[in-house]
Formats: sequence, C-alpha cells, structure tokens
Amino acid sequence: MATPKPQKVTSLPSIMSPQKKETFGNLGPWAEPSWYSSLASPYYNESHKRLRNTLRTYIDENVKPYMLEWEEKGEAPAEERMKWAQTGFAFADVPEPYRPKDIPGPAGIPVGEMDVFHLMVSTDEGSRIEGGVGTALAGGSVIGAPPIVHHGTEEQKKKWLPGLFNWETSICLGITEPSGGSDVANIQTTAKKTPDGKHYIVNGYKKWITGYPWATHMTTAVRTGGPGMSGISVLVIPTSSPGMSSRRIPNSGQKGGGASFVELDNVQVPVENLIGAENAGFRIIMTNFNKERFIMSVGCNRKARTCLSESTAYASKRHTFGKPLISNQIISHKLATIGRYVESHWAWLEQLAYHIQFSRLGWQDPEIAGQIALAKVHGGRILEMANREAQQIFGGAGYQKGGPGAIVEQMSRDLRMMVVGGGSEEIIADLAVRQEVGLARRRGWKL
Repeated sequence: MATPKPQKVTSLPSIMSPQKKETFGNLGPWAEPSWYSSLASPYYNESHKRLRNTLRTYIDENVKPYMLEWEEKGEAPAEERMKWAQTGFAFADVPEPYRPKDIPGPAGIPVGEMDVFHLMVSTDEGSRIEGGVGTALAGGSVIGAPPIVHHGTEEQKKKWLPGLFNWETSICLGITEPSGGSDVANIQTTAKKTPDGKHYIVNGYKKWITGYPWATHMTTAVRTGGPGMSGISVLVIPTSSPGMSSRRIPNSGQKGGGASFVELDNVQVPVENLIGAENAGFRIIMTNFNKERFIMSVGCNRKARTCLSESTAYASKRHTFGKPLISNQIISHKLATIGRYVESHWAWLEQLAYHIQFSRLGWQDPEIAGQIALAKVHGGRILEMANREAQQIFGGAGYQKGGPGAIVEQMSRDLRMMVVGGGSEEIIADLAVRQEVGLARRRGWKL
C-alpha cells in the first residue's frame, strides 16, 4: 500500500452522497461491518467493495474449507502459498517498481491507488482465516518486509522485494528476545564490525519469531552501539548464514504461524544489509509498530465478530427446554454486549484510518501512536470477552476440536497471541498514557 499523501479534505455534504442499498456476506446481526449491508458510510467506494468481494470469494473457496486442517499440520501446502503470493493480496505495501509485471495489485487495483481503508478491508477479510494459517500462506513478510519498503535503499528494495511474489525471498521480523519483547531499547543481540569494516558479526537470540521456518531472511534488531535506544540498528540477515540455527516453539495456538527460537552464533552479515543508518534503528522499529498494532486491532475486531456470528447461528439452531437458546434473555444480552463493543471499536478504527489517510506524516504522525496502542488494547479485551461468551453459548461444543464450535475453540487457543503480540497491553497502555500526556502538554494543558 502506498504511503498516504496529504489530500484536500472534502466537505461532509459532498462525501456523503447517497449510497446504493446492497447486502453482502453474513446477514446476521453485527456479523459484518455495518457498511456491508445496513448503514451508509463516507469512507468506502467501489474500489473497496471490489477488494472485499474478491478477497471474500478467494478465501471462502481456497482457504476456509482447509484452514483448520492446515493449522493442525502447522503449515499450508507449498502450492497454496505460491498461489496466495501471486494473487498480490499479501504484499500491497510493495510499490509497483518492485512488483513483477505479471503480478496484479490486490483485486487488480493498482497499489498506488490504495489507501488506509483498503488496508482495513484486506485485514478484516483476511482475519476470517483462523489459526496461524494467514502467516503460513504469506510467511512473516507482512511485518518483516515493511522496514525494507520504507527505509531500504534502492538497491536493497530491488534485491529483496520482487522475490516475495514467488517465494524466492520470505522475510520474517526478528525483534523479540528471551529477555523481553516490548522493551526494544534493551535489545541484547550484538552486531560488531569486523576490522576491515565489511561485515558485522552477530551474536544473540531471538524468540517467538513468526514465519521463521519459511524465511530466507530475517529483518533483525541488533545492538551496534551503546546502551539504550540510540545503540540499535536493523540488519537483514540471510537465514542460511553459517551460525544460524532455530527450533519451533510449541505454543498452545497459532501453530501455522511457525513461531521459532533463533540462535545467532558469530553470524557474518555484509554491511550492505544495514537498513537505514547505523544506530538509527530504534525509530525504524517503533514506526513499524504503529501499522502492526493497527492491523492487529482490526484483526481482533473481526475475530470478535466471528465469535458473535458463530454464537448467533448456534443459539438460533440449538434448542434447550423446548425453545431456541437465543430466546433466553441472558443469551440475547451476551450477543448484544459483543455487538455494541465490536461496532464502537470499528468506528474508532475508521476514525483513526481517516486521520492517517489525510495526515501529512501518515503512519509516522505523532498523534496516532497512543491512540493506536489503546485501540489495540481495547480490541484484545473485546476479543477475549467475545470468545469467552461464545464458549459459554456453545457449552461443551465450544471446548471441542471439530464440530459446530471448532472455530470458537481454535480461537480460544489463538487469541493470546493477538493480545500479547505487538506489545502487551500493560506496556502499550502505559505508552498510550505517556504519549497522550506529552501531546496534551504541547497543546497547552497545564496540569
């Protein structure tokens, strides 16, 4: 997706032109974003609908029937990974000059025409894929490639980005370490230059590295300078390098994501693989977090909707004591509670998307870091609540692998990654407060 450019903000009456009444997708209560079927929205146009429709069809036909089977195996078939890469859905961040000529933009939309709402749509639709299968299809490149896209040299982009579309390259992100994940300023992995200045020698450990089993490269946070944030750099390290070793981590969920423990023992990396300037990697990593956390917030929202729609369908079919389960007021209350949280959270995400789209600084706007952090915390809480209530409605079926509650059960094991990944709520809620207090003082707040 192209970096947002500042645009002239259109007056409200002109952007809110009448919309054609349509229906799409699951027509159950709050099962889809309201603009799909019920309410008019100023944010979406025919291009967004085209992306939504194309993604929905592809996922329903090629992924959803098999996703729980692939999750159990811990990976998607190689031919399915190749098909997914060549649809162009996975790497909308990659600009046209670095895309193979035969690879279309997502749904045939030129990537230069895509905006933040296209990102919302593609993330929302893609989050209907359960387990770690979305990662198995695309590898870790969704989070590993953006530092190259936004901060790499022309030579680096030409070298690594085109191969994403045929799996010649797959780029995971190596930040988290056994000593901590959210505390990026205290990265322990070191990178020391050789006497001739041509290579870095990297030593350390990385943990919970998503997509590593399929990665050809790891975009890696390393310490090249002194303590703290001013000593961090970013290196792209080939995973085939001598001294690189890994093992999968047996997590409770997201098996298809391939989370791995990685050891780097005197790994030699060319200095040409440095992203940005030496000791200037902290900013690269932190600005990458804004987009990652926004994407995770959208994912939490869709997965909470899935809990809601699965529960509504089950409660409508299931009869207890001679009447449908949904006719019990306490069950309706559970569904309504999930609905109001999901809808209000989605409206917040739309507001953030609108601001990012029209901000001169886009994802680097200092006004958004705290807001996105809170939206991610809130999304995680909503997902936890929605999944808990869904399992209550399903009863034993929500605890069983397979059967009518299979998706709800799978999600109960996956959601912890959604809550902790990208920064635990304890860390990023504190970040949000500090960010907002600082911004408030710059606006003139006196307390």
